[in-house]
Amino acid sequence: MSDQILALEGLQDLAESNFSFSERVSYLKKYGVHSQSFSTLQPGMQYFDLPGIGYVAYMRKWGGTFVLSDPVCSPENFPVILERFHNRFPNASYIQVSKSVVDFLHLRFGLYGTQFGSESRIDLSKWSLSGKKKQILRTALNQAEKNNITVKERFSDDHTREISEAWIRTRKCKSNEIRFLIRPMEMEYRENERHFYAYQDGKAVGFIYFDPIYRNNEIISYVPNISRANADFRQGIFYTLMAHAMDVFKAEGVPFVDLGLIPLSLDKTPEHQESRLLKRLLHTVYEKGNFLYNFKGLEFTKSRFRGDNFKTYCCHRRSIPALEFLAMFKLTRLL
Repeated sequence: MSDQILALEGLQDLAESNFSFSERVSYLKKYGVHSQSFSTLQPGMQYFDLPGIGYVAYMRKWGGTFVLSDPVCSPENFPVILERFHNRFPNASYIQVSKSVVDFLHLRFGLYGTQFGSESRIDLSKWSLSGKKKQILRTALNQAEKNNITVKERFSDDHTREISEAWIRTRKCKSNEIRFLIRPMEMEYRENERHFYAYQDGKAVGFIYFDPIYRNNEIISYVPNISRANADFRQGIFYTLMAHAMDVFKAEGVPFVDLGLIPLSLDKTPEHQESRLLKRLLHTVYEKGNFLYNFKGLEFTKSRFRGDNFKTYCCHRRSIPALEFLAMFKLTRLL
C-alpha cells in the first residue's frame, strides 16, 4: 500500500482537481458498484478527485464533512484515495461504506467503524414469487389485480410531483424530501434511470425510480432509490411495482436487484472496531425513533423479498459523534 501511495506523490497538487462531468460519469460506469454510487452525482455534492484513480463524494454541514458511499474507484485503490482524502479532511465522517473501507480507516487512522444499517441484494437468476415466506408479496399482487392496478415502464413524467407531494404528507418528516442518503427525485443526470408507474383505471397512483449499478461499464443491478404511492395503497403498490420491474430486469439478463439501505437494521453482536456506545444508541433510536423515520416498517417491507443481507457502516473519529450525527440529520433534512 505504501509503495502505491509513494508512487503517486507527484499527484498531490492534482488531488482536488475538478474532473469534467463526462470524466466523472466514466468513473461511475467503470467503478460504480456501490448502491449509492449513482447518488454521488446528486445536486449539492462536492468531490475529491484523484486523476487516474477516481473520486470521493461528500457534503459539508456545520463545518463537518460527510462522505457518501465507498470511493468511486477500483477497490485496490481505496487505500490510495482514502489516504489522500483523510489528509485533507482528517475529521470527516463516512456514511454507508463497506467493510473494506472500514478496515483501512480503522487500521490506518484509528477511526471507529460502526454498523449503520444493512443492505439487501437479490440474485435475479433465483428470483421467484413462490414459497411460504413470500405470501405477502403474492397477496399484494392479487389485491392489485382486483383493484385494476397495472404497471408500465415510462420515462416521461406522469403525475409524479402530485403523487410525491401527497406521499410526503403521509411521512414522519413532512417538510422536505430527504437528501444525501436518498438522492433527490429530480436530478440533471438521469442516464439509465428506469421508471415504473402503477396505474388504476388509467391514472398513475404510484411509481419507483430505479438507479443503475455499474461494473466495468455494464449494468449489473438496479436499486429502487425513489418510490412513491397513493396513501390508499402504499405497501401493496410497492410490492407490485417491484415484482414487475424485477421480472423485466430478469428477462433482460440483469444479474441482481439491490434494495438499498435498511437504516439501523443492526447485528447485535459487536465487532472489534465498532463503538459499543454508538451501537447501543443506534439500537435505541431504532426502537424508539419511529417518530423520526419509519425504520421498522422499511425493514419489514424489504425483508419480504428474502434477499441476501450484508452490513453497511459509518466511520467516525469519536466514540459518540453526537454533533456529527446531528449535523448529518440536518443535512439529510430528517430534522
